[in-house]
Amino acid sequence: MKRRLWTAAGLFFVGLGAVGALLPLLPTVPFLLLALFCFARGNPAWEQRLLDHPTYGPLLRDWRQRRAIPRRAKWAALIAMGVSVAVTGFTAGWPWVLIPLTVMALSGSWIWTRNE
Repeated sequence: MKRRLWTAAGLFFVGLGAVGALLPLLPTVPFLLLALFCFARGNPAWEQRLLDHPTYGPLLRDWRQRRAIPRRAKWAALIAMGVSVAVTGFTAGWPWVLIPLTVMALSGSWIWTRNE
């Protein structure tokens, strides 16, 4: 029963990652990392399929082996967060812009300090 729950959670996170691949403001790789975690406990064959994926596999393997984020991915994440702050600033204005700005400051600094 546990394996089925882990597999279901992994599929849920893969689904969120797929949506994130299409929407610029929703992340993809963090959801795939969660899916990888779930599949490791529920379906090792699907875990391996994620690790072998031509686009996301290298990012997932780097994170798993060295807790590393490539510089290109760091820049992409920070630019996407910056666009989110700008869009919120133009559409919602003050004080709502403080929410994505705070998220960018906290998560952006964490992302930037990871190994490459």
